[in-house]
Amino acid sequence: MHPHPVPVQALLVVDLQAAFVVGDNPVPDAARLLDRVDALVRRARAAGALIVHLQNDGPAGEPDEPHTPGWELFLPVNGGPAETVIRKTEDDGFEGTTLEDRLTAAGVVSLAVCGVMSEMCVLATARRALELEYRVVLPHDAHATYDIPAAPGISESVPAAMASRVAEWALGDEVEVVAHAGDVTFVATRTEPFADNRTA
Repeated sequence: MHPHPVPVQALLVVDLQAAFVVGDNPVPDAARLLDRVDALVRRARAAGALIVHLQNDGPAGEPDEPHTPGWELFLPVNGGPAETVIRKTEDDGFEGTTLEDRLTAAGVVSLAVCGVMSEMCVLATARRALELEYRVVLPHDAHATYDIPAAPGISESVPAAMASRVAEWALGDEVEVVAHAGDVTFVATRTEPFADNRTA
């Protein structure tokens, strides 16, 4: 654990979509998660850090199917050159997206990751960021997942909090896990408009 990390230049908010945090089937303790992520976003905005909201495009019939209520991002997005939405179809937020280009254009070398799901998209995106040699801070109380169901003959159910902690551990000793979102601080990045020639 890193109790006092140095400031980071960007915040990646992973898949904080309505289907996962409100309604009939939110992740356990969703209110706490939303409070922590909202605070991170507010502090990043105040500091002038880059904020990227990743939004997953799920398959037809899934809770995060594009343009359904569950697909919508829960937190409002300010927009502008310092805050943007990048849609994705893979667990890894870098795969097939402009995320790396966006970070490079802003001069980002350090970032914090939060959101859902701990052992899927949060883990995959953080791992890829480490592979790309970004400095990655992961606040323990700002990512979440569901309980893992029991598997007959394999294991009992695994509580969500345990699954989240295992995801942190799986990232190895390069990731900087901090206990609280409040321990993460931000600094400003370049805010020139980003030219994205792709179509969604």
